[in-house]
Amino acid sequence: MALPESFIQELKMRNDITEVISSYVNLKRRGRNMVGLCPFHGEKTPSFNVYTENGSFYCFGCGTGGDVITFIMKIENLDYIEAVKFLAQRAGMNMPENSYDNSMADLKSRIYEANRQAARYYFKMLHTSEGIDAMNYLRGRALSEKTIRHFGLGFAPAQRYSLCRHLKSLGFKDSEIVAANLAFKSKNGYGIYDRFSNRVMFPIIDLRGNVIAFGGRIMTDEKPKYLNTSDTPVFKKSANLFSLNNAKNTGSRTLILCEGYMDVIAVNQAGFENAVATLGTALTTEQAMLMKRYADEVVICYDADEAGQKATARAIEILRNAGLLIRVLTVPNGKDPDEFIRNKGDDGPAAFANILEKSGNDVEYRISKLKNSYNINTSDGKIAFLTEAVKVLSSLDNPIEQEVYVSRLAKEAGVSKEAVDLQLKKLKGRKYRENTKKEFRQLQSNLSGRDDKVNPQHYQKPRSTAAEEALIAYLVHNPDKSDKISSLLNENGIQTDFNKKLYDYFQSRIKNSLDPMLNISADFTADEVAKIIQITSSYSKSVSTEQAMMEYINTINYESEKISKDKIGQASERELMEYLKKLKEKHK
Repeated sequence: MALPESFIQELKMRNDITEVISSYVNLKRRGRNMVGLCPFHGEKTPSFNVYTENGSFYCFGCGTGGDVITFIMKIENLDYIEAVKFLAQRAGMNMPENSYDNSMADLKSRIYEANRQAARYYFKMLHTSEGIDAMNYLRGRALSEKTIRHFGLGFAPAQRYSLCRHLKSLGFKDSEIVAANLAFKSKNGYGIYDRFSNRVMFPIIDLRGNVIAFGGRIMTDEKPKYLNTSDTPVFKKSANLFSLNNAKNTGSRTLILCEGYMDVIAVNQAGFENAVATLGTALTTEQAMLMKRYADEVVICYDADEAGQKATARAIEILRNAGLLIRVLTVPNGKDPDEFIRNKGDDGPAAFANILEKSGNDVEYRISKLKNSYNINTSDGKIAFLTEAVKVLSSLDNPIEQEVYVSRLAKEAGVSKEAVDLQLKKLKGRKYRENTKKEFRQLQSNLSGRDDKVNPQHYQKPRSTAAEEALIAYLVHNPDKSDKISSLLNENGIQTDFNKKLYDYFQSRIKNSLDPMLNISADFTADEVAKIIQITSSYSKSVSTEQAMMEYINTINYESEKISKDKIGQASERELMEYLKKLKEKHK
């Protein structure tokens, strides 16, 4: 059952979209709308718009859009009912009883509880005779009992049915344990068995304190070294960070980005609680945007080996695009942070603080790496170094930052500042032309409908699609014209299936005296909601007159009467003559 419309209406009224989004995004007024940097993709120029008057938002950069419910679903990674509950709690409202499908919320609740009980079980097993090797491993990594308890570290026994038996004894169903990815179904179809066995366990905790997943490290040389929970209804690897639940409470607007669980724990134990790590995957844009919510600066603290350096180069680009300041910490002698701190003994925390303080920004790091790659005492080496270094500077948006590094680079290489500046301007000019061509191609693609995934018929019928979208927008903004539009539009006028679905949906709601846009978050997918907001926002001004409405209706009717190539091949002579007669009458 759907939630009562009156409840959704009050929910949105009490949760002003501008106020809600402002708690996540720094918004500034631009005309009648509010704009800011999109929280869902990295950008440097604001393309995220909040339409206060109709309670919607749309990003022209990544195409995400919707209402206040959609925003909370996306930013908090919640499903529809969870997002409604979130907003209801924010507004001090009680959820209506027995009026909605709570099956997914119930499953998630069971998965959270299964994970919580699994974490308790693993922790308990670590402190038994079965977990002695795992405890010795953690002690060998210089972890204190306090740290082990703080992170809830544990041990998954070697027997492949121990956790399953334990969870079943607590009343969990096989399907719930498998849904949590704590177990697999056996190949013969009978029973389930533990996903993790004979591993040190690292619980992954979300920002609300829920155990959402696990990482497990083998204590031998077997592969894989680490095994992580796959994506589940409560966990998405690419959208979470290990120990962010701890780091966000430090009061610092700086995060230390480490490569793995043990590095985070070692750095944390050394007194730096603002450390986080990715979850068995390379850094993603989603994770960078998540960090942006809690930090202004990120210190990359990856391993000094070749893989770590490649990961650092990739992370720099992603973090910069997210609008974060970056520093790069280089651990001496190629060690990782965990090993560095342990080898320094009692002086480990102070030694780490020292290299943290001396860490340079990402530009200095990249130029230093280049300098070590070329012999600048030779002409060829100097030219190659400067050519690559200027490429680094061309990626900077701040002209003052560019000016500082141009002067420094010229001085270090012993060349004139004018020569470096000229090379930079040439490169930036080339990039500008390339970006302009790319934007033009993208604009062409958007206008043609080639990339329209929600309405795949757009590309085959661009003219009718444009008129259909404009008419739908007019209908939403002028519901009093509903009957007139119905009377003038051909029965089979709207040609594309998605727009026909929208038109019928809005007409039905208007005829039932319902707000056309009130329930789109519940009735459409996230991509469809974004498309609806794009349509209604883009056309709101251009279809404000009845004359414009008539033009779109005439275009739709005309396009609907055209005979397709397939139909022409199958049409009789009489049908073709009647069609030609209609066309002549149209053009009189």
